[in-house]
Amino acid sequence: MNKEEILTHLPYSKPFLFVDELLSIDENGSVGTYTYDKDLDFYKGHFKDHPVTPGVILTETMAQIGLVCLGIYLTATAASGLPGHVMLTSTAIDFMKPVFPGEKVTVTTEKVYFRFKKLHCNVQMTNEAGEVVCKGTISGMVTNKMNG
Repeated sequence: MNKEEILTHLPYSKPFLFVDELLSIDENGSVGTYTYDKDLDFYKGHFKDHPVTPGVILTETMAQIGLVCLGIYLTATAASGLPGHVMLTSTAIDFMKPVFPGEKVTVTTEKVYFRFKKLHCNVQMTNEAGEVVCKGTISGMVTNKMNG
């Protein structure tokens, strides 16, 4: 499955799609980008007059690029050839720098393991200056159906 096909299998749409481009993907990890549009609704109240991207949105971006895209790739290359769905199960993220409206970020993921339908990854987000914004670990379970 190629990068473009993976994006078509993502179970998200705007305004909750946080993947613009998948730069690379293989059995060991993925790299992708997203630019936070300054008009996204959550900026209106987080924080008043000084908008900052919420940590939960940064985590979601890392999950979509680093866990879900990689999970789709890994399951589609398995014997069935059909991509599974990845449901987030745990995160441990450290935040180092704020991300402001209009900023483009790059998420890099390294697979730690994929076994017994559990995918566990190291993830890192950098800004356009190459500075680490946040990093940590993220895990999810692969299912064949969205309802488990």
